[in-house]
Amino acid sequence: MRSMTPVFKISVLLALAFLGWGVGLPTQLAHVTQAVQDSLTDFFGWLYLLAASTFLCCALYLAVSRYGDIPLGQDGEKPEFPLLTWFAMLFCAGMGIGLVFWGVAEPIAHFHHPPSGEGGTPDAARQALQYAFFHWGLHPWGIYTVVALILAYFQFRRRAPGLISETCRPVLGARTQGVIGWTIDSIAVFATVFGVATSLGFGAVQISGGLAYVFGIPNTLATHLALIAGVTLLFMISAQTGLQRGIKYLSNLNMILAFSLLIFLLIVGPTQFLLDLFTSTLGNYIHHLPLMSLNLQPLVDSSWIKNWTVFYWAWWIAWAPFVGTFIARISKGRTVREFVLGVLLAPTLFCAVWFAVFGGTTISLELHHGTAINEVIERHGIEVALFTVLERFPLGTLMSILAIVLIGTFFITSADSATFVLGTLTTQGNLNPPNAVKLTWGVIQSFSAAVLLWSGGLNGLQTGAIIAAFPFMFIIFLMIIALLKAFSVELRTASLPTQAHD
Repeated sequence: MRSMTPVFKISVLLALAFLGWGVGLPTQLAHVTQAVQDSLTDFFGWLYLLAASTFLCCALYLAVSRYGDIPLGQDGEKPEFPLLTWFAMLFCAGMGIGLVFWGVAEPIAHFHHPPSGEGGTPDAARQALQYAFFHWGLHPWGIYTVVALILAYFQFRRRAPGLISETCRPVLGARTQGVIGWTIDSIAVFATVFGVATSLGFGAVQISGGLAYVFGIPNTLATHLALIAGVTLLFMISAQTGLQRGIKYLSNLNMILAFSLLIFLLIVGPTQFLLDLFTSTLGNYIHHLPLMSLNLQPLVDSSWIKNWTVFYWAWWIAWAPFVGTFIARISKGRTVREFVLGVLLAPTLFCAVWFAVFGGTTISLELHHGTAINEVIERHGIEVALFTVLERFPLGTLMSILAIVLIGTFFITSADSATFVLGTLTTQGNLNPPNAVKLTWGVIQSFSAAVLLWSGGLNGLQTGAIIAAFPFMFIIFLMIIALLKAFSVELRTASLPTQAHD
């Protein structure tokens, strides 16, 4: 069977072994993964911060450098997808469920427990939005940009297979076809499975919380697992239709639903306050970006940074092979400069607007109206944060139902995209992996989310992401070195005929 590559066999066996451990000894799995996470954040938190900032600087450099005009494809090739569809697809794969889950939950958490100073104050409100912009802004999209750009260049310009290992060929040479290459691709698959499982778990928890809050359905682990099973069936049906149908249409639907919810809250909420807040927070974010990027608070309690910023950087790195492979696949024909500016700036701006509207509305209710949203969250769980805010406005129940539908479609799109990426990574870079392979990975990633929830709840999901991200961080550095080497060779080769003519 063609799909049974060494990477496919290794990755499936590793995933099944991990899942078997979670089913058989869930408590032990939770303890071990938590201990590993604590060690990584305690000893290597500095490395996560330096790595994320380095990747962002690299992406910005490529946009303004002499490499910016290099096309991600053969000369004269046109982009496969229209610009708006391209934005919708890369955004839905890159953030999706997480943005809906944390749009209210993160700012309200920072507002009551800021990184410095007293909670519940105007200064805490400023910090809350500033750090939400930071965690969902340029740094995560910088990570995605470099991984996706490198994959797209080698895949469409150099006609290499769509594998992480193949992007390292300028450095590793023929060794990418042996054990070293298999190891690199297997690490990418492992990071993808558990990075996506984190997001799928968050989605299931929030859908369950919404159903409980709106309809009174019990918000239990059994409900979470039932939702994962039901949505798995839906996204596997979508996965059989490929990029041009299922993912494309769902991505457009997601953006319509997300914009509808955003515009609704902007209009019925404190509009002028939100617009002022967005503008001032954007300025604060840009002004404090260098300090936040490298701040670990070594002279005081650094647990806040480790629990939030370090976790987020690990989460984005864990998502990088998945999002990078997917964005690369839909970006053929664009130049390096167009690609970097599109992937880096447009989603960053949308995320900033999203947090300004949802987080700003929540903070306004707390500061100016005395609404005890945080108390409701503490009683019912962080997953009900969005629905707690929506119910304060006209048509709140209808908007909550719309939000549940949006989370569901994001769930389907993310999982659908992940099955495609995992299929590509485990079938020697096949851009149209067999349905049987996608089905296998669809079941594994959903089962992974279920096992992580079973063994440790939301903490289990977070630890899985951080552990998966650590080894892939070093692979990204290797990929960047290989790309710069390949770019240098291409420009030097392109200049030879002109020099000879002169």
